[in-house]
Order: sequence, then C-alpha cells, then structure tokens
Amino acid sequence: MDFFLKENNDFTPFTNQHLSVVACLIIFGFLLLLFAKSQSKRKQILIGNIFAFSLSFTVILGTIINFYKGNFNYQKDLPLHLCSFMAIIIPVLSLTRKLIYYEILLFLVFAGTLQSLITPDESNYLNFKFFRYWFVHAGLIIFMLYATFIYKMRPTIKSVAKSFLAMQIYMIIMFVLNYFLGSNYFYTNRKPDAETLLDLFGEWPKYIFVVEIIVIPYFLLIYLPFYIAKKRS
Repeated sequence: MDFFLKENNDFTPFTNQHLSVVACLIIFGFLLLLFAKSQSKRKQILIGNIFAFSLSFTVILGTIINFYKGNFNYQKDLPLHLCSFMAIIIPVLSLTRKLIYYEILLFLVFAGTLQSLITPDESNYLNFKFFRYWFVHAGLIIFMLYATFIYKMRPTIKSVAKSFLAMQIYMIIMFVLNYFLGSNYFYTNRKPDAETLLDLFGEWPKYIFVVEIIVIPYFLLIYLPFYIAKKRS
C-alpha cells in the first residue's frame, strides 16, 4: 500500500514509456467502445454511468488520499483544475444525456485534456497519482467518444460558442478563487511547472491572451470532422 501511495519521479515524457502508456489507453478505449456497441441500449447506459462515476470517484479518492497522507494543500489539491472538475461533473452528462452538457464538455475535453496526454505534467509512475492522472485524462476523452458513438450525440456549430462561453465563466471564477486562495487553478496565474504547449505562448499574462485568441479556431478544428460527416450524410 505504501508503494502505491508513495510518490516518485520515475515517469519520463516523450519516451517509449510515454508511448506505451498512451498505446494501452487507446486500446482500452477502443475495446470499451467495441464492447458497448454490441450491448443493448439499457446496458450501454449502465456501462456509461459506471465509467463516468469511476472517473468522478477517482478524483474524489485522490483528494481523500491527500487528506489521509497529511499533505493536503488547498492551493493545489482541490479538484478545481479543469480536467479534475470535468471528471467530477461528467456523471451529470451520463445520467441525463442532455445535449447542452455534451456540447460544453466535448470541446473543453478535446482541447484541454488531449494536450495533457501529449505533454503530461505528471512525473509519477505506477502509483496512485500515476493511475489517477492517466485514467482521468484519457477517461474523459474516451467518455466523450462514448457519448458520440454510443449515445449518438453530435455537436452543432452553435456548440462551439456554448463551450467557449462556459470556458470564460469558468476562467473568471478561477481568477477570483485564485486571488483569494493564492492558488493557480486553471493556470490563470502562471504556467504549469512541466513543459507544455503554453510555453510556446510567452509568459504571464501573454499566454492567457494567446489562448483566448486561438481557442475558437481550435474548437472549430475539433468541430470540422462532425461538419464533414454531416455534409456527407
């Protein structure tokens, strides 16, 4: 148990180690979708709910473990980074299957979470923090694919604006919370310590403005395959 909870720095990004983790997650996602595709609608909903709640539970469990270890820091350990927050609320989409939740989460997940898999800021390996990071981040992408191909939900061009507006509201809330807590949730006060794509956008606050400028074209790029598929059908 101590080994599973003990932190380490054994993970190195952009190596075969990184590629093997991503490959395993791709295989897991493909097999999950393939399995769910062959099930009845009732079982598809059940599988989706179990998967969504497992993501939420993993984030909550990580917060509890930090309390248990006695090193909880409210400035960095609250589940308020975008991916953790989305993992907590993802069961709302799974339970209701309302289009508005899908529209908002689809672009935020693919724009933000995918980048976390390509340029991870987690150095732990084969312990709880490792599994939490990769299961939650990859799980969000897999679940949105699940909602797309199993629940058969689709975005529209208006979904881009809805997701962008939701992002602005979330960012404003994080700005306020970070001011009072002295924290850096959603990286509104400084960039992550690890190397990420934000390093290409300059220092604070320049990188925030750059993200604001490119996010809508990025969302539109994510929407493009849906637009093409709709036109062909």
